[in-house]
Amino acid sequence: MPFIQITMIAGRTEQQKRDLLAAVSQATTESIGAPPETVRAWIVEVPPTDIAVAGETHADRQAKKDRT
Repeated sequence: MPFIQITMIAGRTEQQKRDLLAAVSQATTESIGAPPETVRAWIVEVPPTDIAVAGETHADRQAKKDRT
């Protein structure tokens, strides 16, 4: 039984998340032959203030980008 956790920055629409979960589930079924009913997938959303790239939060990076 595959368990798939997707961790990403919060902000996607409910439809985007549904589409992602469906695509990941289908890819898992196709790639390893797992029966669809055994595939478990979920999304963990991280606030943009709680994730950093090179020591700078995503929120700060986005704010900087928006100013330019």
